[in-house]
Amino acid sequence: MHLEILVEEYSAEVALEQLLPKILPSDIEFEIRSFRGKKDLLKKLPQRLKGYQAWLPENWRILVLCDRDNEDCKKLKKILEDCATSNGFTTKSSSETQKFILLNRIAIEELEAWFLGDAIAIYQAYPKIEKSFAARQRYRDPDAIKGGTWEALEDLLQKKGYHPGGLNKVEAARKISEYMQTKNNRSVSFQCFCSGIQAFFSSDENSNE
Repeated sequence: MHLEILVEEYSAEVALEQLLPKILPSDIEFEIRSFRGKKDLLKKLPQRLKGYQAWLPENWRILVLCDRDNEDCKKLKKILEDCATSNGFTTKSSSETQKFILLNRIAIEELEAWFLGDAIAIYQAYPKIEKSFAARQRYRDPDAIKGGTWEALEDLLQKKGYHPGGLNKVEAARKISEYMQTKNNRSVSFQCFCSGIQAFFSSDENSNE
């Protein structure tokens, strides 16, 4: 089976290159395609899905991932769902059975919340950071951090001398995701991402019974 992943920026591609092998069964191939930001992804998504619908092999699946940022999560999810169903794709949310072809997932509020949800991974990537930072009120719930999660990550790292010129999102994504684990991450949106991917393949197994 093959999984096509559409993400809004290169830092997400870099992170998923290292995270997906920890989540996917070993026999699943995947290809990540990044865009020039969320606006670019949303603008090009209808045409991209229309193209997929014309030739998508039976054993291919599609995952669309974007950041919520400051948008209403339900409205953004509806945009993604409507785009998928209008192009003939069964999504996890729209399927009346267990089998679906396309999965929409939203990082709340940004991908950096997933990094902040794994304190041990951040410590391993940046040893000056104390693992106990996760107990501070600001970081207890990564998905609820106000003022931007990438700003929160930048602040955390810069206080220990990392990224003094500003957070390099690609470098941070590469370093932290290398050590991230799929379990015990405090970001609920990350856990939803993982469970959604696992549902892809459990649905296919059930449909073949």
